[in-house]
Amino acid sequence: MREFSGLAHFPIPQRYPRYLSRAQFAEYLQEYAEHFELNVVTGAQVNRIHRHGPDWTIETAVNKARPTYTSRVVVIATGQYREPAVPAWPGRDLYCGRLLHSSGYANAAPYAGQRVLVVGAGNSGAEIATDLAEGGASGSAQVRASFVALSVRTPPPIVPRDPFGLPVQRTSLVLSLLPPAFADRAARTTAKLALGDLTRYGMPAAAFTPYHRRQVPLIDVGFVAALKRGAIAIRPALSGLTPDGCRFADGTTGVFDAIVAATGFTTGLRGLLDADGVLDEAGEPIGRSGEPTAAAGLYFVGFVHSLRGHLFEANRATRRLARRVERYLDS
Repeated sequence: MREFSGLAHFPIPQRYPRYLSRAQFAEYLQEYAEHFELNVVTGAQVNRIHRHGPDWTIETAVNKARPTYTSRVVVIATGQYREPAVPAWPGRDLYCGRLLHSSGYANAAPYAGQRVLVVGAGNSGAEIATDLAEGGASGSAQVRASFVALSVRTPPPIVPRDPFGLPVQRTSLVLSLLPPAFADRAARTTAKLALGDLTRYGMPAAAFTPYHRRQVPLIDVGFVAALKRGAIAIRPALSGLTPDGCRFADGTTGVFDAIVAATGFTTGLRGLLDADGVLDEAGEPIGRSGEPTAAAGLYFVGFVHSLRGHLFEANRATRRLARRVERYLDS
């Protein structure tokens, strides 16, 4: 949402719509860089970050003019979604159809007339399944006229984007101030009133505890309507692949021309960063975004699981970061 997605000290101008497209947000970032006269260097893929004496060395692979940078302070903002993660499903090498990660999905056109399975019921998976259903992915005459399936391992809590005309991000900001149990009950009631009982359409009931577990819900932008009209079929968790499709956890099988794995990402920081005591077992930064780490001069921004929005959190974290870096450089 525009009001809560701007970066620090330069809000998104009101000429943009409430919900910006990818191209519009990229345009805003260009305006941001020009406004603050930032020297943004592109084409400089970072290979390794390591300590060299009192400073940090950043080695790049592409920028031949300046392959190495040195600085007292390094801020890593590569995010939680840097490297696509596709499970090593049994039979993966046997599958003859098209298997791709959600990051490689562009639009529904290449899948018209095909049977497509989307694996993973997060926001990306639901939006891709909806786009496929609206874009004409279908099966043969022997199966239902429209066949896009969504494989669900852990049913997500689903909330409308604009419940009763109120943006869900604004509602979430308010509910985040309340005790988690109360916030979860209020969100569950609102979702049920706005979306109805989705178990009637094959979607398993979710443990609706996003505030208690800090679990980002599935924000509905068309998925529920497609589910209700039968354009998306729900399938159990995927247990393995076969030459022409897959097996599900309940023992059933399915034939699919393409499988889109909306199975998440990893930070990729272990292969990028040479520093001890700053990453947890999952490869995510230890500690609060924008705060000092166990390695002096090293900071992280954007690594947060929040119900208030990544960009909202980035705005707050970068303000903290500026104060911490200034204090460090003055020490």
